[in-house]
Amino acid sequence: MLGRYERGQNGEAVVEYGDGTMRVVKPGSFVRCAVTGESIPLDELRYWSAARQEAYVSPEAIMKRLKKTGRP
Repeated sequence: MLGRYERGQNGEAVVEYGDGTMRVVKPGSFVRCAVTGESIPLDELRYWSAARQEAYVSPEAIMKRLKKTGRP
């Protein structure tokens, strides 16, 4: 069964991240973590930065990004 964001589309999606929301600009089945490069299925995407327009696979990935940049 296809997830609600997949709609039969394969490949990487393009997403605009907002504060608590996201908008799929180009359909796809996944986005990439900005820190690890791992694929994140859209149905499982829980962590992102609206300010940076980046997706993260886990809270640990977010912490790595914050430590690297020194700011939220």
